[in-house]
Amino acid sequence: MSRIGKLPVAVPKGVDVKLDGTNLTVKGPNGELAMDVHPEMHLTVEDGEMRVERPSEQKNHRALHGLTRSLIANMVAGVTEGFSKTLEIVGVGYRAEVKGRGIVLSLGYSHTIDYQPVDGVSIEVPNQTTVVVKGADKQKVGQTAAEIRGFRPPEPYKGKGVRYQGEQIRRKAGKTAGS
Repeated sequence: MSRIGKLPVAVPKGVDVKLDGTNLTVKGPNGELAMDVHPEMHLTVEDGEMRVERPSEQKNHRALHGLTRSLIANMVAGVTEGFSKTLEIVGVGYRAEVKGRGIVLSLGYSHTIDYQPVDGVSIEVPNQTTVVVKGADKQKVGQTAAEIRGFRPPEPYKGKGVRYQGEQIRRKAGKTAGS
């Protein structure tokens, strides 16, 4: 039995879970998320918790069991608390500022970068060197943060660039004088 798949997903008060065939909709205070559940996975919702069951012990059913349960748990967590990723900008003259719904990044190039997030994701800039990406959909939040980081990934010699908060950068030694 899958260790993750057999755990029930707690559905807190204020969260509405609706199952229509293979389409699952979760609605809560932070928004609404929908997902198509694999037709072979069986979902049951009763007294404040949701369970995922698989039809057999085949390898693909075992793989789908834990995945489906994790995706549903992330949907419930997203509509109740939401997800966020924090990015740090390191480098002289590197900065970010809010412009409308998106941000403008100055990352050492000859031009600035205007970035507009997808629907369901918001971007905050508490100070010029910190960017916070928030939203209900964990995948969209992670993808948006990865795209922003991709404009100038941290380089190993000076450590300049855009990095996740707490990310460790492996530093390399620079050139040394010849003998």
